[in-house]
Amino acid sequence: MTALAPLRPIPPEADPPYDAPAYRSTEKRHPTHKLLPWVHTVTELTGPHFSPARFPAITDLSVVNGKQALGERIIVAGKVMDENGRPVPNTMIEIWQANAAGRYQHPNDQHDAPLDPNFRGEGRVFTNEAGEYRFISIKPGRYPWRNHPNAWRPHHIHFSLFGSGFAARLITQMYFPGDPLLPLDPIFLAVPDAAARERLIARFDLSLTEPEWALGFRFDFVLRGKAATPMEHP
Repeated sequence: MTALAPLRPIPPEADPPYDAPAYRSTEKRHPTHKLLPWVHTVTELTGPHFSPARFPAITDLSVVNGKQALGERIIVAGKVMDENGRPVPNTMIEIWQANAAGRYQHPNDQHDAPLDPNFRGEGRVFTNEAGEYRFISIKPGRYPWRNHPNAWRPHHIHFSLFGSGFAARLITQMYFPGDPLLPLDPIFLAVPDAAARERLIARFDLSLTEPEWALGFRFDFVLRGKAATPMEHP
């Protein structure tokens, strides 16, 4: 029997704090008292069972009813791994993002950019036995937000990863290489460690790119340890 390696926790500087002054909305929504531990029961630890049979995969966000969304088509792929680089299979990954014009398919988004009826705006994939996932989308547009004067969010995609139960959920964002807005974005900069911030930026991957059809980007998730992907812990 192979001995298990000791758990390596995520370094505190790798995750954003609850209160990030430059990210102004955290001032009103971050906890102001010490968090209380809540003992999870079997229900929270083991359910619901996330499987494609109960939660059908949506692997292409760029097409609705056979009609192609506007914008730059992209392929995003990668792996979900533990701190030792071992694959984490059967992980459900939720995806949501703005369309090519920078607007979300959500009634609360009143940005005057156009909606795209042929863009889904959200998707769902599962990792295979090798921990791999893949989906097709449109490169999300930048959009203004009222955090500070002339504030714009860089291109980004939101991810939510579920473990064995609903209480085991991790949320993060993926950014794109070379975006000039990254050094100005308070959400990206809320991660204290510069090396950890770099792990939030996808890598252009020519091997994923399909000629005359879509550019490919690789983004891996590491769930624990010194090389963990920064997450927004609930």
